[in-house]
Amino acid sequence: MPSFDIVSEVDKQEIDNAINQARKELATRFDFKGSTATIELNVKDSKIEMKAEDASRLKGLSEIVLGKLAKRAIDLRNVERKDPAISPLGHATQDFVIKQGLDGDKAKEIVKAIKAQELKVQSALEERKIRVTGKKRDDLQDVIAFCRSKDFGVGLAFENFRD
Repeated sequence: MPSFDIVSEVDKQEIDNAINQARKELATRFDFKGSTATIELNVKDSKIEMKAEDASRLKGLSEIVLGKLAKRAIDLRNVERKDPAISPLGHATQDFVIKQGLDGDKAKEIVKAIKAQELKVQSALEERKIRVTGKKRDDLQDVIAFCRSKDFGVGLAFENFRD
């Protein structure tokens, strides 16, 4: 039986490349000259930590990071922007959390939407991805087209397509 997986993954190497490009731009930007602004990537937690002297520089820093992530074809729907924390002394920090995989509620929403289409396919949640199986390849392609046309709030990718 033909099948494929619906996943919501972000390539960690592309994130690393985007952060390195953002650091290079930070070093050459005139408005950050003499600044102690930093961009750190925490690979274990899938988190980008940004620190700056004040809120305005933090805003510029976040724009640099988001621009570089977008240029590296990272779906920004998978980047959760936390609220900036500004200390009384003026130091500002902000975290961007990279969401990997489909969480339970989002996966259930996608499975429910696929079932509502009344296509002859079965969809099941496996680990942090959805496995869709059907008798015909055309039905699976209809599911892919449906998922691409609807916005679920996360970047979806389709992999492991097998006949």
